[in-house]
Amino acid sequence: MQRSKLLGSVMGATLAALTISVISAPAATGKDLATAAGSLSGAFLSARTAERSNDFDSAISFYRQALAYDPKNKELRQSLLLVLLTDGQFKEALPIAQELKSVPEIERFSRLALGIDAMNKKQYQKVDNLMLLSLQSDLDRMITGLISAWARAGAGKPNEALAMISKLKGPDGFALFKIYNSALIADMAGQKDKAAAFYQSALDDRPSLAAAPDTYERLIEAYASFKMRNGDKDGAEALIKDASEVLSGRMVLVEFGKQLSAAKTVKPLVQTPQQGAAEVLYTLATAINRSGAEAFSKLYLQMSLPLRPDHDATLFQIGDISAKLEQPEKAVEYFTRIPPDSAYNRDAEMQIAINLAILKRHDEAITHLNGLLAADPKDIRTYLAIGSIYAQDKNYAKAAETYDKAVAAIEKPERNDWMIFYQRGIAYERLKQWDKAEPNFTKALELYPDQPQVQNYLGYSWIDMNIKLEQGLDLIKKAVASRPQDGYIVDSLGWAYYRMGNYADAVIQLEQAVKLRPEDATINDHLGDAYWRAGRKLEATFQWAHARDSKPEPEDLVKIEEKLKNGLPDAKEPGVAKNGGDSPKAPEPPAPQPAAPVPAPDNKG
Repeated sequence: MQRSKLLGSVMGATLAALTISVISAPAATGKDLATAAGSLSGAFLSARTAERSNDFDSAISFYRQALAYDPKNKELRQSLLLVLLTDGQFKEALPIAQELKSVPEIERFSRLALGIDAMNKKQYQKVDNLMLLSLQSDLDRMITGLISAWARAGAGKPNEALAMISKLKGPDGFALFKIYNSALIADMAGQKDKAAAFYQSALDDRPSLAAAPDTYERLIEAYASFKMRNGDKDGAEALIKDASEVLSGRMVLVEFGKQLSAAKTVKPLVQTPQQGAAEVLYTLATAINRSGAEAFSKLYLQMSLPLRPDHDATLFQIGDISAKLEQPEKAVEYFTRIPPDSAYNRDAEMQIAINLAILKRHDEAITHLNGLLAADPKDIRTYLAIGSIYAQDKNYAKAAETYDKAVAAIEKPERNDWMIFYQRGIAYERLKQWDKAEPNFTKALELYPDQPQVQNYLGYSWIDMNIKLEQGLDLIKKAVASRPQDGYIVDSLGWAYYRMGNYADAVIQLEQAVKLRPEDATINDHLGDAYWRAGRKLEATFQWAHARDSKPEPEDLVKIEEKLKNGLPDAKEPGVAKNGGDSPKAPEPPAPQPAAPVPAPDNKG
């Protein structure tokens, strides 16, 4: 079993702004390359390398060098335009956008950039014209249509704007964005009855909200401010309270609610057409912010900033994406720009500490988190973050001490508190204090029955210690049933069979684990061991060789190379083996990693 990598998703369950896993070494960036390329091909290849590594500064430099060799190359200018926009260099991108506004392949970005500039200058008719594209996807149609509607509203024609939105065609999931923008336009125009109906209709679209939790958060803020401005304080507070429970991983709505209740004057979430157009880009960018689409999402977020400079939610999202793109320094820059009076400030401060930890600046991260803890001694997220940093340094005693303080701060443990007991159990297990570890795992399961990560860790620990074997195996089987696509949990089941001497079933499960995680050195190593014990020695050697080539930890590499030379020693009687190459990889401490997605509404997992 790989408890270290299983920990990768653990903290995300209760700390939505924090997940933990071992961080990969960063890829080479353009900054590692020569600062000047000696040819067109050299500049182009260097630009592409830097771009793939998300080193946009270097990519911009190399694309400009390439254009010096071939000034009329449209493909190079298109690439430069996209990198400039993604890096937030909007003004620098505008001349190129103007040059490329009639090129169909890039007009979705060139004309959008020019439309944003026109929107800022209140040239609303020009915006309408620029939003007409010759080639467009469903997403392009929604963006251009909604921005055109905001231009109509800016021209003093809100009813025309609402009519335009109602005619927009697209997938069912786009209905939420149409209704939400209709609510904002009606609200800005003072059409209270229409605004209230649109807000409520958007709130009732639960399936769409589940797919777009950041839009859900924005909708709640807009609707709550609308209720407050129209004398329904109780309704506003109830709205925020209910949504805060759904989006329990971030404290933004809680902080927003406090500020809203204390405010002498409540302002609409969107007060100008420019802010409305920015909101279009923000909500659609966050909706598409999934694995593999981060740079695309970041581009739209950056393009919204000229319309709404230094907007806290947008800065938070760009910081989040920068962290996901393994740019912790950039992430810290964006999070630091969020002002102290913002509802996003506390989450931003948490993310600053997490990214400092990723940069191995652990002392700074701990100091930063201790400051947050002093301001709110009951914030369990902060204890979890501090504990994870200590665990990454293998200082399990300090981690356990931190989790002890967290438990003391909990008046009455509830379901969402399972994580703190689970992490405390891990810390004590690492300290070889099983008498303290086991009650924490069982408490975590009491709070959150059938939680697969806890089932897996506890079940495997029992088997590893040769106690409660059937009970432990049953827990791991339940974990696999809950998460059959989790290669690490399936690996645990296979390795549990192996430890119990059931090599045939071990092979079956470990082969499945390798299919799910073919790149993982330890899982491949486990399958090699199982093959060897099952008498399939040639396949075992192949699997160990694959494990060796998959960049295992140095101490594991030594063991794998020994097995490649001499195989495994003769097995003892069936049962839990404790010797030689049979032992599973010891869990490594988790490393903090930035911003997991916010839980969707009604997500009970």
